[in-house]
Amino acid sequence: MYPPPKIIETEVYTRMPAELHRPDKYSAWIEARGAGPLHSFLEGPAFDRASNFYCVDLAHGRIFRVAPDRSWSVFAEYDGIPNGLKIHKDGRIFVADHRNGILVFDPQTGERKLVADRGERGRFLGLNDLSFSSDGDLYVTDQGSTGYDNPVGAVYKLDRSGAVKLVMTGLLGPNGLVLNKAETVLHVSTTRSNQVMSCPLKKGPDGLPRTRLFLQLSGSPTGPDGMAVDEDDNLVVVHAGFGTVWVFSAMGEPLYRIKSCAGNRTTNVTYGDPDRRSLFITEAEHGVILKARLPTPGRPMFALM
Repeated sequence: MYPPPKIIETEVYTRMPAELHRPDKYSAWIEARGAGPLHSFLEGPAFDRASNFYCVDLAHGRIFRVAPDRSWSVFAEYDGIPNGLKIHKDGRIFVADHRNGILVFDPQTGERKLVADRGERGRFLGLNDLSFSSDGDLYVTDQGSTGYDNPVGAVYKLDRSGAVKLVMTGLLGPNGLVLNKAETVLHVSTTRSNQVMSCPLKKGPDGLPRTRLFLQLSGSPTGPDGMAVDEDDNLVVVHAGFGTVWVFSAMGEPLYRIKSCAGNRTTNVTYGDPDRRSLFITEAEHGVILKARLPTPGRPMFALM
């Protein structure tokens, strides 16, 4: 149907130090997966204005900060399951926590506050990822244990007034999410159906959002995870468990396949470096951050606007 996408190789940008591994410690999240102990499970990458790199460890309730010299430290550790992480332009660190809800951390003190643990349908099922619009609205995916046998996953918007509003529902494992360049469409990866859905934010005459299927992926033991958008409106999609990050055009044509040089558990992405042409990828099997150079710069994150 399409010509083969160009292959882009990755390199290991940094590797989590062995002293931060917890190979013998179980958590509720690890127990629920039933796959044995994990030394860590990296997700939620983001850069702050000082070029510090943040990511979370789902397995053990930790948030790491990687300095520009690539030294690692534990920014926060608490009783939770942090998944998505994004940074506000005022420096506050927002986390989609599967157990607790939307959390915010003070970047200086590490103080943690609960922002919201419920939406219009009651308590969140279990949040996964989050994404800011350029005006400061925050979109979050509520995944829980949804899938084909329980298709009730949702997307909420936390607006600047603090109100939590339902945006989409009926989703099969909503995971990563990102706005298109014009911020008129919200792309949402649905892991359980191996798809990416697109939701126009302007509703139709009947008040419905006219959500449509944008991409149908194949393969991988899991499905699509984190996403990003570049300045050409190309959509970057992490294919979790497949060791791959895809780059699709705004029309859905596969342009690039970015291959992991480490393990297959690619989870999420963020753009970085001054020219924003470097894509940083969390890989959970080996606890590494991968880096790939791309021809088109990524859209600036809200933290850097």
